[in-house]
Formats: sequence, C-alpha cells, structure tokens
Amino acid sequence: MGNNPQEAIKKLKALMDQVDQAMKKSFQNVHQGFITETIDRFLKAREYDVAKAHKMLVDCLKWRVENEIDNVLRKPILPADVYRAVRDSQLVGLSGYSKEGLPVFAIGVGLSALDKATVNDYVQSHIQINEYRDRVILPSASKKYGRPITTCVKILDMTGLKLSALGHTKLLTILSTIDDLNYPERTTAYYIVNAPYVFSSCWKVIKPLLHERTRKKVQVLPGCGKDELLKIMDYTSLPHFCKRESSLSSRSSARQGGNNCYSLDHFFHQQLYNYIKQQSLINEPVEPIRKGSFQVNLQVPASKSKGAARTIETELRKYGNRLSDTLIELEIM
Repeated sequence: MGNNPQEAIKKLKALMDQVDQAMKKSFQNVHQGFITETIDRFLKAREYDVAKAHKMLVDCLKWRVENEIDNVLRKPILPADVYRAVRDSQLVGLSGYSKEGLPVFAIGVGLSALDKATVNDYVQSHIQINEYRDRVILPSASKKYGRPITTCVKILDMTGLKLSALGHTKLLTILSTIDDLNYPERTTAYYIVNAPYVFSSCWKVIKPLLHERTRKKVQVLPGCGKDELLKIMDYTSLPHFCKRESSLSSRSSARQGGNNCYSLDHFFHQQLYNYIKQQSLINEPVEPIRKGSFQVNLQVPASKSKGAARTIETELRKYGNRLSDTLIELEIM
C-alpha cells in the first residue's frame, strides 16, 4: 500500500510533468482537463502505490503514442458493411444517463456473436467507443452537470447466454487487457440482468474471490432489473431489454432500430458514426484509409496481476469452462 490518496496524487502529478512532449500531448486526451481525477483513477488501480501507478500511466501513454490511439477517432471502420456487421454482433450502446449524470452503457453479453468481422475490427470498435466516451461523452456530461463526471454505469444483459460457447475467450481477454491497463476505473457499477440460473449459481462462488473494490461494483439483479435500476435512472434511460418483463423478446427488439441502443440507427451510434466520419475529413491523409490498416500492439498484464477476468476464468474452468467468455465482460469497457 502506498501513500495517502492526496499525497499520492501530488507525487504522481509531479512525475507526470517529467514525461516527454509526445506523452504529454497524449495525456491531454486522456485527462480532458480533469487531471486530478485521472491521476486518482490510475492510483486507485494500483492501490495508491505511486511507483506502480506511474509505471502504469507511462506504459499507457507509450501504448497510445506507438499505436496512434489519439487518431483512432479519425479512422472509420471500412467498408460500411463491415462496420454494420460489427455493430450487429458487438452489442454495446449508450442508453441514457443516471440521475447523477453518469452515462449508462448497455452490453449485450449473451447475444453478442463476435463472429461477423476480424479481431482487428472489433478491437478498433472497442477502442473507438472508449475514446468517444472519454473525449466526448464524459466531458459533455461534466459541462452539463457542472462537475467532473469521469465514470459510467454498465448494464450487462445475459439474455441468450450460450453456456457452451468458449470461442470468444481470446478476443474478450484482449479487450479486457486493453481496458485494464489503459482505461482503469472508468466504471462505477456493473448491473447484471436477465441472468440464467446457472450464472447466478456460479456467481455466488466467484464473487468472494474478486478484489473487494471490484466486488462492490457488481450487482446481479432479479429479472430484467427494471425496479432496481429505476432507483438510479429515469425510465427513458433504461436499455430496451430492461423495459420488458420477459427477456425473450430481446432478440426481436434488436431489430427495432432507434429504440434499441445497440442498433446503428440509435442516436448514440449515429452520433459516433458521424463524429468519426467528420474527423476523418480533417487533415485528410494523402493515402486513403484502408480496411484492416488499424492494428494495435497487444499488451501483457503483469504476471502477478489477479484481476476479475483472470479470477473468473480460472474458477469457471473448475465448472467445466462453460461461462468464461461471458463473465470476462465484467472487466470490459
């Protein structure tokens, strides 16, 4: 355990003043003017150990510079039909805001196929949503509510969960690692809804094994979770799958366009799509952006790290490896 929080923040701020100009420029995209809150997130992820948090943040900035993450919102996924395929199979969207002003992201864990595009396409989409959240959504919410808003709420829908599917574990681990090392402590609470019985049974065993900080964030709600979620958000901010007493209609509702926050026709994805399109026209590169041109170096977490994803995967292997690709989602985005 390191220094007290305020002292640790002060020390890490001083260390960040010493990084090179390329990393300082990238750091501006990370903190968006909320330097103290950003420093605190990285410190919290490393138990306020200044040396470890400093290494984590510097490694993050190196990764951003080396992989041109600051330009990722200028790189649309092409061609358009590939982007639509990504959106149809990587189910995530912004459904609204909590009563405290936190963005509410919905993730269709059970119905996400993740088999309609390449790994690079899904990684690019994931990073773009992270960056759009951090550079556009959160700063806009902070301005609207007149205070720093640097975290979000996530609702994980287990509708359609395939208990025997393990084919996506590698991709989900990649996304989880990217988030764990570069976007720490962005989620205040995870709400799991429409969970099948076997998930609930396994969760009772896994929950005590998680780090206390992570464990406190996760709640498995009964049914679609509507009654509990209405305590923290208005009805209009509920994802479509929480507005129905039965989750059986969730798949058909995925075709309802604007009412479904996963859909490319939803306002969030329309805004994101148009934003990236407009950004791509600014200082347009000499050579056109080619499909498959976006790749990132995959990072390897510290060998001693025992995050939620790793703990969950290990324990679920004892249950016959039946749910690991789903539960790893708890550390994603």
